[in-house]
Amino acid sequence: MMRRPRTTTAKVVENRDMDSDLSFSQTVSSDEDEDIDEWKPPEPKPKAPSRAAKAPAAAGEKKAAAKRTAKPKEPKAPKLPKAPKVPKVPKPRAPRKPAAERKTQAPKVLKDSGAPVSTGAKRKRIDEGKRNDKSAENKGAKQPDCPEGEKAEESGPSIRMKEERVSFIVSDGHQAGEGSSLAGLRPKKEEVEEEDFTFDEPCQKKQKTSGACLGRPTALPSSEVHTLRNELNMNWDLIELLSTLTCVERWVCVNIIGLLREENTVPFMVRYRKDMINHMDADAVRDVQLIYEELCSLAKKTQSVVQTLKKDEVLTAELEQNLRSCRSADELDHVYSPYKKGSKLTKARRAKALGLEAATSALMNTPHTLDLREWVKPGTEGLSSVEEVATGVEHILADMIAKDPETLTYVKTLCENSFVTIQSSVSKSALKEKEQEKSAEGHKKPGAQQNKIKDIDKFHLYVDFTCNIQRIQPHQTLAINRGENLKILTVKVNIPDRLKSDFTRWCINNRWRPKTFAKEELRAVIKNAVEDSFKRLILPFLTRSYRTKLTSAAEKESIAMFVRNLRQRLLVCPVRGCVIMGVDPGFRHGCKLAVLSPTSQILHTDVVYLHNAGQQREAEKLRHLMTKYSCAKVVIGNGTACRETESVFADLISRRCFHPLDVSYCITSEAGASIYSVSPEAVKEMPDMDPNHRSAVSIGRRVQDPLAELVKIDPKHIGIGTYQHDVTAGALKAALDGVVQECVSFVGVDINICSETLMRHVAGLNVGRARNIAEWREQNGPFNNREQLKLVKGMGPKTYQQCAGFIRINPQTLHSAKSSPHPVPEKPAAKKGKGKATNIPTSFNPLDQTCIHPESYHVAQRFLSLVGGSADQIGSAGLQRCVDSKVRTSSVEELARTLDTIPETLKLIIDGLTQPPGFDIRQNFGQADFKRGIVSMSDLRVGAVLTGRVDNTTLFGAFVDIGVGRAGLIHKSNITLDKLPASQRRRSLALGPGERVEVRVLNVDPQRGRIGLDLIRILQ
Repeated sequence: MMRRPRTTTAKVVENRDMDSDLSFSQTVSSDEDEDIDEWKPPEPKPKAPSRAAKAPAAAGEKKAAAKRTAKPKEPKAPKLPKAPKVPKVPKPRAPRKPAAERKTQAPKVLKDSGAPVSTGAKRKRIDEGKRNDKSAENKGAKQPDCPEGEKAEESGPSIRMKEERVSFIVSDGHQAGEGSSLAGLRPKKEEVEEEDFTFDEPCQKKQKTSGACLGRPTALPSSEVHTLRNELNMNWDLIELLSTLTCVERWVCVNIIGLLREENTVPFMVRYRKDMINHMDADAVRDVQLIYEELCSLAKKTQSVVQTLKKDEVLTAELEQNLRSCRSADELDHVYSPYKKGSKLTKARRAKALGLEAATSALMNTPHTLDLREWVKPGTEGLSSVEEVATGVEHILADMIAKDPETLTYVKTLCENSFVTIQSSVSKSALKEKEQEKSAEGHKKPGAQQNKIKDIDKFHLYVDFTCNIQRIQPHQTLAINRGENLKILTVKVNIPDRLKSDFTRWCINNRWRPKTFAKEELRAVIKNAVEDSFKRLILPFLTRSYRTKLTSAAEKESIAMFVRNLRQRLLVCPVRGCVIMGVDPGFRHGCKLAVLSPTSQILHTDVVYLHNAGQQREAEKLRHLMTKYSCAKVVIGNGTACRETESVFADLISRRCFHPLDVSYCITSEAGASIYSVSPEAVKEMPDMDPNHRSAVSIGRRVQDPLAELVKIDPKHIGIGTYQHDVTAGALKAALDGVVQECVSFVGVDINICSETLMRHVAGLNVGRARNIAEWREQNGPFNNREQLKLVKGMGPKTYQQCAGFIRINPQTLHSAKSSPHPVPEKPAAKKGKGKATNIPTSFNPLDQTCIHPESYHVAQRFLSLVGGSADQIGSAGLQRCVDSKVRTSSVEELARTLDTIPETLKLIIDGLTQPPGFDIRQNFGQADFKRGIVSMSDLRVGAVLTGRVDNTTLFGAFVDIGVGRAGLIHKSNITLDKLPASQRRRSLALGPGERVEVRVLNVDPQRGRIGLDLIRILQ
């Protein structure tokens, strides 16, 4: 009777941009009264915005998406009997699935929803679409099944093995093997997204995790399903919902949850459990982990809310079902907010308290029997007249309309097909302050007011800004939010007026049409209720919903940019084997110098005053220091007086003052150096040194070993990314800490020489365990092998499993460390609390210097016997030839079966055995650029072609250091697909800190200190 129009499903694929994961209909908590206009950014939902932020993909991308998602059919097959809720929508349309699911569940959840039984036709159409997708896949590409796919990947095993050893370098755009630990950025297939390739990271992860069945699909044990379901006590299936939100196959989600529940770290899973996570990269696994934790937190919060409402005696069976069906914190808050203590009683609840709920039910189900005059009670407020009774019924019906999933889904569809815009303008308070400033032009203004005026000028781009809600860029969203928080801008979402008339017509004629004949006055009540619901409840809800999703998407993109920048900054190739002078430049207080040995030991610290009267004398002092310590490399911090100090060094080099030394210098970022110089870590490391000299030491070490030095500094202070103060601090910190752990673990640490600070960031270790390892090392001397880690206090089996593969025992440093006497215990002591002694060997194991995990040593020994080699030959050319010969005659799969292991483990063993001693995954990343001359900004000419190094990337472009003291900006519109190598076309902005590029000067603005650049190509 209340038919659902066919247009609701006909437009599923057309506009995917505003399709969030599931919470359009119930995104934001609100009091349902009409006075709520203020919007506040909520807690971010990491996955929902990833789909909301994507621009509409081109037709080619849609076909590619269909190809990617048809392959997981095989792993899903064994789960069908166990999970009756099979996905009803193919994965490319995953954003629409939760809404569809809720529609089918609506009759269970809301009593008076009156949902028509039209979902069968809808499901039939979707199934037809799914078959079409499958046929398109078969036509487009012949993809093998899982096992054959694995064999196909091994067709060139020797090449693949060599590439595996630099598995982490793919984040810099280098080639990587299929099993690489961070292969998310490698080229997949020849897919070119025609529109807005800049912000497609979520799509890339979907392609990564469901594009090929690389691992082993694992059947979902029914006992585990019931356990998870009982623990969470929610109405949704955790695995199914997690798979939907992350675009990861169910079997992978099951494995990741199992690994997380066993307290495994992300680096450990990515390197040593590739088969279980389908070769996902660390970012994708971290996203799954984050959403899994959010869902568990949501379940706990729901249980708490249910208990609170039960205690207040307001919990009904229907309300509890609604609460347990919520799939996000915003949705839960939306349902719970009317029942919070202290919240204003809504108009609908006041009307229900008067007993008008039965009248509302009669209005919709049996209007021919309803007479509003019978409900009039003279003397009772709210029931004293027919008009008051009608108003109360309208409020209840308006509330029902605003909370009905089908109605909100239809409004969403209307919005998707309408031109919805976001608009910002100067706030009245900001204009008033500006006028006051003009009137008081002659008077001295206080500093706070001056700052406010400057802030207004900063937002000149947004004082009259309007943009389509589906095309606004993340950095624009964050800028608008910042202006709104500073009370400089006012922001509103403009929804077309015609949408109201379309919505009203649909409600009256379809969804909220009475079941029997209704009199004119009752039809007027329904119409008024629909209009009131739209204006007072739905319109503000849509505005808040749009703002929430835009903010979440922008925050996610900003954090992703931070993560990419930090990873590339940490993985800059170290400059080893030479003495380096770090210079912290300054005018009045002089330039602080620190001379560092090739192993980063402090040889000398001093101060020279290069910008004062006695410059010649100071230059002679500088020459003496550099000659004394044979220092030919100078690192200058890019802070105050950097340009002038660089000019002095360039002049001295040109006059051959340092002869016979061939001196060169480089400029490096000193962001965070001053903060670090007064930190407890710096005081502990350099107790008797002046903080200014500590800054110079930090600047020099940033080039000698960037990773070891930068981990001492809070990632937020390293000077990467943008809008760090406008995103959720907790989410940003968790993401950056995860990247630091990932980089430190994948590079590996030499346990006998690494600092306690660096050790903290190894997977499985923390501050306490790192301190215990350092203390054990001081008391007992160097570690001879990984097994001795088990003797350290607090090192249990799980901790040892997580960290052992990332810890190295380097034979050279081991011998040098043994040269200083340490008391080594004769008998290894029993671990405290274990009650039994553990026999730990004290001899050196050659496998401890590789990336092979101790749990695979027995396989590695068998493999060495098979190829006719020994552990003492690790990294030698002879062993390399033996391994290559064996792999050529037998595939990796055959060898894995022979050794009773899996191909992923065998590939890792082959890499560990063939990598040269002291192998560093950072060796293919660019080093700092050393130079001998200087170019000024005045020397630049439009059209000049230069080379430079990317200094920072933002959401709107990349800043490039071209050696003139000012970084130039390549706007993202100039970073086009044809200028990028194939390996970097799927990456956001395709550039990262440290990459060398060739650029053309587009414009130079000396007054504002701005340089516009065009990207020519990326230098490999």
